[in-house]
Amino acid sequence: MSSRTLMLSLISTLALGACAHDGSGPGDPSLFERLFLRTDDPVAETAGAPAPVHVGVTQSYGEPTAVPIGLVGPKAVASTDGPYLLDTGDRLRIFVYGQPNLSRLYIVDHDGKVTVPLIGGVKARGQTTYALESTIRARLGAQFVKDPQVTVDVQQNRPFYILGEVRTAGQFPYVSGMTVETAVAIAGGYSERANERRAKITRRIDGLVEVLEVPPDYVVQPGDTVYVYERFF
Repeated sequence: MSSRTLMLSLISTLALGACAHDGSGPGDPSLFERLFLRTDDPVAETAGAPAPVHVGVTQSYGEPTAVPIGLVGPKAVASTDGPYLLDTGDRLRIFVYGQPNLSRLYIVDHDGKVTVPLIGGVKARGQTTYALESTIRARLGAQFVKDPQVTVDVQQNRPFYILGEVRTAGQFPYVSGMTVETAVAIAGGYSERANERRAKITRRIDGLVEVLEVPPDYVVQPGDTVYVYERFF
């Protein structure tokens, strides 16, 4: 018998004996496996341990900072930007059926009110025409006119203003549903140095001022001030 054959026979005998007497439980590695199949691979040695977390791949921290391109910035989604809210400079035609002394043109004053005979100042700022109708009807009907029939219409919107890189800056009559591009067209078009991609709108809402950075298709409201930026290249 060769020395190689003798060595293999000896290893087999030791392994069979170890399997019979090493006391390993079900699922435990045998002495043979521990002696001859041991590996220095750390992954094999830590089998059953929790898998490592790959930061930035399978786990994130906080909200994502990426924003879909289609959701960046304000966009006009309709021909108007909600119900029309009254403010200083609006000219209103208020008609009270059967009351010629009350039916005439009114201008919303600097305090945001209209002064109606018999009932005095009525808040118009921030109200729709329907809300103003209801207020006037209630105050007249409470003491002065039995079952008054009141209608309120906007005779002339307050103007808008446009400044910056346009050919004719200034104050212009408002056109229903107009956008920044429409406002620029009314002002004679862009100047040669104008930034045609964005503009600034200053808007007063119920006495508070809001400043918006907007694209050219954004809806302009009466009383807005549109500022067209200068481009730098």
